Amino acid sequence: MFFSIIIPVFNRPDELRELLVSLTKQTYQQFEVLVIEDGSVDKADGVVAAFANQLDIRYFYKENSGQGFTRNYGFERARGDYFVIFDSDALVPAHYFSVVCQRLAGQPGLAGQPGLAGSAQTRPALDAYGGPDAAHPDFTPIQKAISYSMTSPFTTGGIRGRKKNLGGTYHPRSFNMGLSRTVWETIGGYKLSRMGEDIEFAIRIIENGFQTGFIPEAFIYHKRRTNFGQFYRQLRFFGRARINISRYYPSELKLVHAIPALFTLFVFSVPVWAFISSVLFGIAVGILVFIALLILIDATRKEKSLAVGLLSVVAAFVQLTGYGMGFLTEGWKRLREPTGFRETGASIDYPS
Repeated sequence: MFFSIIIPVFNRPDELRELLVSLTKQTYQQFEVLVIEDGSVDKADGVVAAFANQLDIRYFYKENSGQGFTRNYGFERARGDYFVIFDSDALVPAHYFSVVCQRLAGQPGLAGQPGLAGSAQTRPALDAYGGPDAAHPDFTPIQKAISYSMTSPFTTGGIRGRKKNLGGTYHPRSFNMGLSRTVWETIGGYKLSRMGEDIEFAIRIIENGFQTGFIPEAFIYHKRRTNFGQFYRQLRFFGRARINISRYYPSELKLVHAIPALFTLFVFSVPVWAFISSVLFGIAVGILVFIALLILIDATRKEKSLAVGLLSVVAAFVQLTGYGMGFLTEGWKRLREPTGFRETGASIDYPS
């Protein structure tokens, strides 16, 4: 199987260099790399040129339109049987494509099966897949704490990291995602460029009868943001995106998605309780301390570092309140402007 790796880039040449280095170390090397520069000022063409003798790599520059439409640009120019999407701040373990190739070992297609347009050709075992992310041993303590928060059962990462979506079917996410050429040829690419574009894309893949799945061994090291301010802005964007998707897919908005918003309202209400009732104030503070201790103990155990455990408490609260604030503010806009997706901004930065 031949893979086409699609990498949108926006002003991140240094991150891209690290990703490309990791791709040179793959044990399975039947792939090409398409780097799509999305209107960057700080271009990565020189970085790509440095890998011309190590990778089957092509570089394209286009006007800024956001990562969803930039991935479409890559799909249109890809030669592979299977497309794989990475964020530019990813590091890919050497075993990644060997694992994916084994998992996608072909099985006979059935004529008339949904998504095959009546074809009887061999198809992959999964039409689309997603994989998890992990913290690299060389990550800073803050990066490890953020990675923990994004995969912890005590935060929204517990939802993100599950093998199945809340509705029962796995929805791949674009930071680490693959799809067959047949999927793209059948449903087209992204209809949104940002604000939940990967959620909308996964919904259409599933609605068209394609088989999706989670490959736990196909993990990447996702650098994400390197400080809590950037992390807050990223999660606030994710909270807005969840509301944005509900404009077209109301059933995709579930009560569990509102938990970070409820948590955020609870945190903001704690000082108020001090003026109402000392008992209720004590209970509210106790609840927050209990949550913090759970996260501290779990993160310290998993990361084998008290420092990372303490930072993970901060990361978890930043994540929950960031997502919650985005959910609340966009939810208010949703009530006032109930139709249409919201995609604004002349120059579209990438949230992750």
